Amino acid sequence: MVEEGSDPEDWQTIDELARASGVTVRNIRAYQSRGLLPPPQVRARTGYYGPGHAARLELIKDLQDEGVKLDTVKKLLDTTGGSTEQVVQFIRTVRGLFAPEDRQMVQLAELAERYRTTDTGLAKRGVKMGLLREVGEDTYEEISPRLMNAAAELTGLGIPINRSLDVVEQLRKHADAVAKLYVDLFLGEIWQPFDDSGRPDDQWPRVYETIERMRRISGEVMIAVLELAVAERVDVTFGRDIVRNVRTSSAGPTSDTGTSTSTDTDTGTGTGTGTASG
Repeated sequence: MVEEGSDPEDWQTIDELARASGVTVRNIRAYQSRGLLPPPQVRARTGYYGPGHAARLELIKDLQDEGVKLDTVKKLLDTTGGSTEQVVQFIRTVRGLFAPEDRQMVQLAELAERYRTTDTGLAKRGVKMGLLREVGEDTYEEISPRLMNAAAELTGLGIPINRSLDVVEQLRKHADAVAKLYVDLFLGEIWQPFDDSGRPDDQWPRVYETIERMRRISGEVMIAVLELAVAERVDVTFGRDIVRNVRTSSAGPTSDTGTSTSTDTDTGTGTGTGTASG
């Protein structure tokens, strides 16, 4: 990790870094062994850690506090080639743009009342799906209160909570695929050319602006695509049902058809009689 222009006084030994960051020496070394933290600069047989090390260590702590696994943290850093303090700050900024809403604490009894169920496995399923995080006995943290509130509204419509969670689970799988599309698009079309050019300092504002605009555009596109897809699905589904009903009605009972034919015949006879008389 090269940090040109940094003040020598900003460099710390591993013990000093541990005290300043609140991360144990053991964990710092573990992060290094897993490739999360670059090795220190060695001077006179002593390793020194600079501002970039401290920034990355702070990021690792933040991501872990948010429940991100170390393997995922490594992928984030590897994807962006996070070798500078500025890149670490970039990752933090990007996560801030897409960060979920403020989390809320909730008791198990409250969940049971809100979703009108006595199923004790509800909370466990919420944890498995990443919607809840257990923080204590019968106490949970809602990772996405908006999703949880949406599920509660569906429950209010008479839809069982387990059915609502089935839908959320399927949507999450589709959302992961959509998210990958946008991330790959950004990495391939924006980040890679920027990285290949040596990450010029004057281009960082453009990178930040681009990721902000992509966040807005991605949301607008998803709403538009969803509305279009739902409209088409409604047309197909209800159109099929309408055609089925029309066909059923057209077939009708044989007696009814016979009566109609008889009436037509009678009418024809009447007309013929009238003509004859004329």
